[in-house]
Amino acid sequence: MSPLLIAGICAVMVGTSFLSGVFGMAGGMVLIGVLLTVLPVQTAMALHAVTQIASNAWRAMLWWRHVRWRPVAAYLVGCAIALAVWTIWLFVPSKPLALLFLGVTPFLARLIPEGRRLTPHSFPHGVTIGVTCMSLLLLTGVAGPLLDQYFLGGTLERRQIIATKSTCQIFGHGIKLLYFGALIDQVGTVDPTLAGLAIASAMLGTLLSKKVLEAMSDTTYRRWAGHLITAVSGFYVIQGSWLLATG
Repeated sequence: MSPLLIAGICAVMVGTSFLSGVFGMAGGMVLIGVLLTVLPVQTAMALHAVTQIASNAWRAMLWWRHVRWRPVAAYLVGCAIALAVWTIWLFVPSKPLALLFLGVTPFLARLIPEGRRLTPHSFPHGVTIGVTCMSLLLLTGVAGPLLDQYFLGGTLERRQIIATKSTCQIFGHGIKLLYFGALIDQVGTVDPTLAGLAIASAMLGTLLSKKVLEAMSDTTYRRWAGHLITAVSGFYVIQGSWLLATG
């Protein structure tokens, strides 16, 4: 990998970690789209997992007092169930399929009637979202859009959302790294130097976002978070559809 490409990837990682640090979402979607464009699926998934573990761990540390542990426990139960099922198949998606699933998921989540949407206040709902999100992590690399809808549907305030979601994502991406880095037949490998730069970039972007989040109101946070997810998801639907159509 050329130094210019590495520098470009690190710059994207700083930017996407900043975006996720402010809104708790969207950054991972942008990053996996870029990585899938320039790297093989397995390597993109493994590198994305390393970056997201670092980014989410740093956010969780910054806001650890706001973590709500009951939704985290429910999410972990669901992740364990999903991993047990997917290790039987060990499926690796193609790039077009991964991008298309990535874009469609948030729109499907919004089709669920408001009265039937999952919320972080129910343990069974948390298990269900854990199973679904872990499956999406293995299919698309991210589960943020669905997890965003889950947390935004409750009554948690913005710091509680970011802290709790980040804690869930640490475990989710850790399982994804295990899956693509050790369990599948053709595992993805990540250069240790690139992994170190990725972690540093993720931490820098997250640190820069802290003051921006503190200055933002809950109303502004929720409004812009929804707009971001719609824009990024729409782009990936178009990109994935184009790749499928052109082969």
